[in-house]
Amino acid sequence: MPLTRRHLLGSLTATAVAAAQPSLLHALAIATAAADDDTPLHDPLRPGYHLLPARNWMNDPCGPIYYRGLYHMFHQYNPHAAVWGDMHWAHATSPDMVHWTRRAVALAPTPGGADALGCFTGSAILLQGRPAFIYTGIRTLPPGDATYLPPNDVRESQNLAIALDDTLDHWRKLPQPVIPDPPDGMQVTGFRDPAPFQYQGTWYLALGCGIARKGGMVLLYRAAAPDLSRWEYLHPLYEGTWNGVVDKDVVGTGEMFECPDFFALEDEAHPGVTKHVLFYSTLHKTLWHTGTLDPRTLRFQPEHSGELDYGDRAYYAPKSQLDAAGDRILWGWLPETRPQAEYARAGWSGMMSIPRRLTVRDGQLQFSPARQLASLRGTQNPSAAQLSSTQQELLTMLEPAAAASPTTITDSRGALLQIITDATLAPGTLRLNERTVVLPRPLSTTPTLHLFTDNSVLELILDRTLPVTVRFYAREPQTPVLTLALPTPYSLGKARSFALNSIWPA
Repeated sequence: MPLTRRHLLGSLTATAVAAAQPSLLHALAIATAAADDDTPLHDPLRPGYHLLPARNWMNDPCGPIYYRGLYHMFHQYNPHAAVWGDMHWAHATSPDMVHWTRRAVALAPTPGGADALGCFTGSAILLQGRPAFIYTGIRTLPPGDATYLPPNDVRESQNLAIALDDTLDHWRKLPQPVIPDPPDGMQVTGFRDPAPFQYQGTWYLALGCGIARKGGMVLLYRAAAPDLSRWEYLHPLYEGTWNGVVDKDVVGTGEMFECPDFFALEDEAHPGVTKHVLFYSTLHKTLWHTGTLDPRTLRFQPEHSGELDYGDRAYYAPKSQLDAAGDRILWGWLPETRPQAEYARAGWSGMMSIPRRLTVRDGQLQFSPARQLASLRGTQNPSAAQLSSTQQELLTMLEPAAAASPTTITDSRGALLQIITDATLAPGTLRLNERTVVLPRPLSTTPTLHLFTDNSVLELILDRTLPVTVRFYAREPQTPVLTLALPTPYSLGKARSFALNSIWPA
C-alpha cells in the first residue's frame, strides 16, 4: 500500500517527541535520500508534461490561483529528500496552466511559530485585492493539546499569510493563528486544510475535521474581521458517518475528512440554477457531493455523489481554482504507488494531475480535460489504437457492438488499455481491473473516452463521469495497465491520438 501524507503525519509522532527542533526532520529526510542529484532528470518513469519539482517529494496542491495574467501553483514539498517530511510550499507559474516555470519556495516553517513543524495544506484567495494564503500550520504541544489522532503531540492551527509582491514570491505571515483552536469541547480527530469561499458577500471557511467513533465532518466558519484575522465557528457544514472499523488511521476509517473544497456551479442543463459542490478525502478516496446550501441554516444538503477519481489510491487531496475564462479547474496529487525505498532512491516522488474542467449537468458533477491541454499536441498518430510513444493523448467514442471482442490500445512499451465485455456485470456498473464500480449515472449510448499517458501515469475520463488514474512502473508488454470491463459490448468509434510534447528542458 502506498504511503501518503496521512499515514506519515501519524508517523510524525515518533519523531515529534524529539522534534521540538525542526532540524531533526531535516536530518531524517536527508539521511533517507540516496539518489544522485542528476538521477531524476534522466529517469524514464518521470512525467514529461505533468507538473512536479525538479527533485524530491511533493504532495497536495495548495492554493492554485490566477493572478495578473499568470497561473500560480503551490504544493506541499520536502526540499531535502524524495520522502515525506519538513513540509514547505513550492511555487510554479504558467501563462497557460500547462507550461510551467519553477520558482523559489513560497512558504517555509518558522522556528518557534505555529507552523514550526510544517506548513500544511491550504488555499489562496484574493483578499482586498491582494493574494493571501490560509493554511494549516503544525507544531508540538503537550499531548493534551493535540489535534491529531492517535494521541500525540501534534497541534494543528489555521494561519494567514499575505503576498508582499505581485510575483507571489514573498509572503508575510501573521504572527498568530487566525483559527488557533478547535471548537470548544470538541475532541477532534484532525483539524486542517482550510478552504475559504464567499457566499452572499461574506467570507466563510470549510475545514476538515472529525470525531472518533462518530465520523468525519467539514466544519463551517464565518469571518469575524474584514482582514480575515478572526473567525467564528458556526456548525458542521456537512457530517459523515463512521463505518465502524477501528484503526489508528482515522482518515482511512472515515472518522476524519481532509482536504475539503466548496464552491458553486451553474447547472448546464438548467440555466440560472446553481448547485453547490463539496468534496473531501477520506476512506482512501476522494468523494464529491452536489446539492444545495440552505441560505437560512447554512447547512449543505447533498443530492448526488461520486468519486473524483476511481483509481487505486493513485489520486488524492484535490484542490480547485477558477481559470482566466471562469471555468472551475480541478487539480489532484498523484502519489507513487511503488515502495518508498524505490522512490527515495529515484530522487523524486509524486506529481500533479492534468487539470480537469468541472461542470454540473442535471445535478451530476462532470469532468473533462482542460481545454488548454490541446497546446501540448505534437504529431498525430497514423493509428489511434497504436500510440507511438509513452506521452500520448487519445480521444474516441465507444459505439455499441453486436459482438463482444476485446479492444486493446498499446504504446511503444506494450498494452495500455483493454476494453472487454463482462455480461455478469449489473447494468450501471463496470470493472476497473479488479474493482467493481457503481456509476453515479448510466453511461451514454456512445460514451466518450479520453486517455492521457505520461511515462508512469495513465489518466482516463470515461463519458465525463468516470475519471481514473493509474500509476505503473515495470511492465509486462502483454498485460494491460488498465482493463475496463463493461456489461455490454462496445467497439472503438472514430478516434484521434497525438504525441504530447514535454514541458521540461531536455
